[in-house]
Amino acid sequence: MPRVLGVDHGTKRIGIAVSDELKMIAQPLEYIPAEPQESFWESFSKIIREKSVDQIIVGMPRNMNGTYGPAAEKVKVFVEEIKQRYPEIKVRTWDERLTSSQANRLLIEADVRRGKRKEKVDKMAAAIILQSYLDAVG
Repeated sequence: MPRVLGVDHGTKRIGIAVSDELKMIAQPLEYIPAEPQESFWESFSKIIREKSVDQIIVGMPRNMNGTYGPAAEKVKVFVEEIKQRYPEIKVRTWDERLTSSQANRLLIEADVRRGKRKEKVDKMAAAIILQSYLDAVG
């Protein structure tokens, strides 16, 4: 059954989350190093195949006043590349304001040590973005 993929784009790491088969619950999957790019796309393609992804939700960074900054421009370029590489998959962006701080807070509450938090925050932020989308379209 097809699933939805959630993506938290970063310059160093790209967080990945995936929905369950009913497209109701998001779960953090992993993060993929953004560089080298070819290695990223290989890993990303493998996840898309293995999870039978038919839709990708990419977090769109916005300033607190709703405007877009330089990070949003990088995400727009990334989204266009996804659309070119996977034309059969529906891709859309989703407001990601405060997801990284929310992910950090959840990891702190879960008593995850600082060193471990760094590697978990990206996939957790991706799950928060995806869950927000799933809840909205429910």
